[in-house]
Amino acid sequence: MESENKHTWRTRLHEIIYEADTPAGKLFDVVLLIAILASIILVMLESVSSIDAKYHTLLNVGEWIITILFTLEYIVRIITVNKPLKYITSFYGIIDLLSTIPKYLSFFFVGSQALVTLRALRLLRVFRILKLARYLGASNQLKDSIIASRVKIFVFLFAVLVSSVIFGTIMYLVEGEENGFTNIPKSVYWCIVTLTTVGFGDIAPQTALGQFITTIIMILGYGIIAVPTGIVSAEYARSANKSAKNDGDNALKKPQETQEVIVHTNSQCCINCLAEKHQDDALYCHKCGCKLHHD
Repeated sequence: MESENKHTWRTRLHEIIYEADTPAGKLFDVVLLIAILASIILVMLESVSSIDAKYHTLLNVGEWIITILFTLEYIVRIITVNKPLKYITSFYGIIDLLSTIPKYLSFFFVGSQALVTLRALRLLRVFRILKLARYLGASNQLKDSIIASRVKIFVFLFAVLVSSVIFGTIMYLVEGEENGFTNIPKSVYWCIVTLTTVGFGDIAPQTALGQFITTIIMILGYGIIAVPTGIVSAEYARSANKSAKNDGDNALKKPQETQEVIVHTNSQCCINCLAEKHQDDALYCHKCGCKLHHD
């Protein structure tokens, strides 16, 4: 009986903490997001000297309260799963740990509490809470487009780097130390800043030839901005066309075949392996086979 009661409360806590398709789970996640936002605001206010001088104690107490709550939440997340190491080494598990320890590190390293802003990464949970995962198709296409373009982008960036070294060396020879181009590395730095149209203005050419070369570099800079954008855009368009073609092919299938393609998912999280995106009528985890709790 004691073992059964233990299983019941662990299952109940697991549903509240890991799942957002129940009223209690949704309320927990909303409160969690509010706490995350509050902690980030507290850290930002503490970085303002005038506010910190006046309300330092209040801000510090507020941060400690939220940190302790996050610590308890992290511990509960560990004890409510069958395989704690699976959660600890997962993406969200690492983020949860990193968002908890900075305040404790402030005992040993001054200023480390500013790392509390890492808690902003926990706001990614809003996708689960608001069920926005179904709208991530476009972001996945963009990610796939960038991955597909990585070789072309790498070659392009390598060409830009070589050009920066060449132009930087030329500017060092043309302008010389008297005009601020004291060495080749600094000249290459100036070239990169100019080529990317950032232009800090800490170094400026003084000779007519140097200014003419600078004009060419700046004009090339505008072209350089357009090239990677065009590469990714072309891959994105190709990916979108492929997706549209696949959707058209699915629409031509028979009704019974089309029904097999449609997959309804919910936000149930497996207590054993933390897998999500199960079918609405699933009784067991699609990854490890563990029984899902629908109670």
